[in-house]
Amino acid sequence: MKSSQEIDQLFNRIANEHLYIETLETQHRDRLDFHEVAVWGIKCALAAAYAEGIAAGKKVKATRSKQCN
Repeated sequence: MKSSQEIDQLFNRIANEHLYIETLETQHRDRLDFHEVAVWGIKCALAAAYAEGIAAGKKVKATRSKQCN
């Protein structure tokens, strides 16, 4: 299981790559905290997050099966 810091880094990478958002940290400025995003960007970001979840699940399953042998 990934640490909280690793998950935050993953979220930031996905937001940057697919939504062109530099950081997910609160900046306390509307123009920095609110973003206009195209629906296809949201779809791509969700697909990337889903793919990461699938990959993480496969790693956990592989690790568990190795421990049982």
